[in-house]
Amino acid sequence: MTENAFFLLRHAHKVDLLELSSTDGTNRLTGARVRALIEVIGQLSPQERPLVITGNRKFFSAGADLKEVAALAGASAYEFSKMGQALMRMVEEFPAPVYAAISGYCMGGGLDLALACRYRIASPHAMLGHRGAALGLITGWGGTQRLPRLIGKARSLEMFVAAEKISAQRALPMGLVDAIVEDPVQEALRRIAQAQT
Repeated sequence: MTENAFFLLRHAHKVDLLELSSTDGTNRLTGARVRALIEVIGQLSPQERPLVITGNRKFFSAGADLKEVAALAGASAYEFSKMGQALMRMVEEFPAPVYAAISGYCMGGGLDLALACRYRIASPHAMLGHRGAALGLITGWGGTQRLPRLIGKARSLEMFVAAEKISAQRALPMGLVDAIVEDPVQEALRRIAQAQT
């Protein structure tokens, strides 16, 4: 088991569980957290074990730290965008299936992270969305490409422009999530075990 300020990593039989953590519980994707995730996922990749990424009951991730983003300009903003894109690409290209086990809010960059995963399993109280448009922002971490491929251009444009929060119950028929269960982590582990038998 590995624990730090950004995540808790547990190794189970033939699967790794990466639980995002933060002092305020929102699991914001700060520059420091993104760097830490790039490092740990890079270390896990050669082992080719399925990976489950989750948060806590209230937040999968609230997305990027808007105070940090507001302070960026020019080259620093470009580097932050490239770093986020690198993380999402690592998750998308991970050599084994990656599951997002989503409880609570999965917003902005947090949704980008979930979209980069192969599967998304949500709890009944999960809420997903890109709220950036309400703040004059748009994601630079690949969500504008992955979301339309998953749910279609029209619904994606609606999500981005209206900046609305989508409940798990609405997300399921849209194809945004693959299942709704009370315990997304246990369901991900069940599916992984079933695939490995």
